[in-house]
Amino acid sequence: MKTMIKSILTIASLIVVLGCSKTNQKPEITAADILGNPNYIAMSYGGYRENTRDIQPTVSDIKEDMKILSAMDVKVLRTYNTKLQQVSNLLKAISELKKEDPNFEMYVMVGAWISCEGAFKWTDTITPNHDVEDEQENAAEIERAAALANQYPDIVKMIAVGNEAMVKWATSYYVQPGVILKWVNYLQDLKSQGKLPKDVWITSSDNFASWGGGDEIYHTKDLENLIKAVDFISMHTYPFHDSHYTPAYWKIPDSEQNLSDKEKIDAAMLRARDYAISQYQGVFNYMKSLGLDKPIHIGETGWASISDGLYGPEGEGSRAADEYKQALFYKHMREWTNKAGMSCFYFEAFDEQWKDANNPLGSENHFGLINLKGQAKYALWDLVDKGTFDGLQRGGKTITKTYNGNINELMESVKIPFVKQ
Repeated sequence: MKTMIKSILTIASLIVVLGCSKTNQKPEITAADILGNPNYIAMSYGGYRENTRDIQPTVSDIKEDMKILSAMDVKVLRTYNTKLQQVSNLLKAISELKKEDPNFEMYVMVGAWISCEGAFKWTDTITPNHDVEDEQENAAEIERAAALANQYPDIVKMIAVGNEAMVKWATSYYVQPGVILKWVNYLQDLKSQGKLPKDVWITSSDNFASWGGGDEIYHTKDLENLIKAVDFISMHTYPFHDSHYTPAYWKIPDSEQNLSDKEKIDAAMLRARDYAISQYQGVFNYMKSLGLDKPIHIGETGWASISDGLYGPEGEGSRAADEYKQALFYKHMREWTNKAGMSCFYFEAFDEQWKDANNPLGSENHFGLINLKGQAKYALWDLVDKGTFDGLQRGGKTITKTYNGNINELMESVKIPFVKQ
């Protein structure tokens, strides 16, 4: 009898211990908890430091970056493909950091690159066929994305099928919406079969026009079905690029001609924000016209700090690129999306020089908030002042301010908007 009582008490004690242990566990964070939550700042991340993607960021490199981003309260990252080692290194780095510090938080939207047959293979005999997908490559991208989500369920919370893969100006690789729909449905089916974590949200990350927010040429049955199939819409908006391509909003109106140069610039950046909002509204209105209701988040937006071309200060450049305008755009977009209950995967965390490797001053190399010298651009100067980056380094360099923190020197590079007549 005593033995039986002792056994019962032992079992009861074990149940209590297990119950307490389970109670003390942190609840699992899901995409539903993350998206639209201002406590989970989102950022696009590549981490490439060299002028070619043949040299991948190492786990050690990425861990440096993760500590910097975590100090900025960034907790959600977006990647772009699964073929290169960058994403697997990223997930490994985050996993190691979580083991080193149980309080470390970082989640990822894994991107799967989708392209058409003959993408990026222009020759006299080969041109991209936008009506047929590169099924072998696309299938491999999707399978790797699913495998990573299963391998790192505590980190991978979203999968994006394609990056600007439907917008028709992506002439090197775009596909028809039916291709994206096919792979979104495939991943949703994996979830329903228990072959993918049930809380992983599936989307496609594409230009606002591709989501029906612009030209009616995109309003197809496949797009309607795609919006039905995704868990949320991840839309891109780039007022920066449209300062050249669709510059009506960028032109200083007659009512502002008497303002000071700084006031003109400040007003222009508010118009840039409102321009982005109008593109969001276009997508929202189209979705509602279909009788559908899905969350919409900003999958990508950003503003370059340097350009020697279309957005630069010389010739017929729009004079959009500089650190002051970049800082204002970053501030305005964060404020708007936080207030609206939306996530904004801002592009991007760090400058990358591979995108326009033959032109160091090309705008595509300068969308980061931190440059390749380890200098925080004007948007982050206040964080340097607060000591946010104290004790952190990137490539052996401490995080300091651009322009040596001299605002007057910075403002000398800032020009009022210009639109070619």
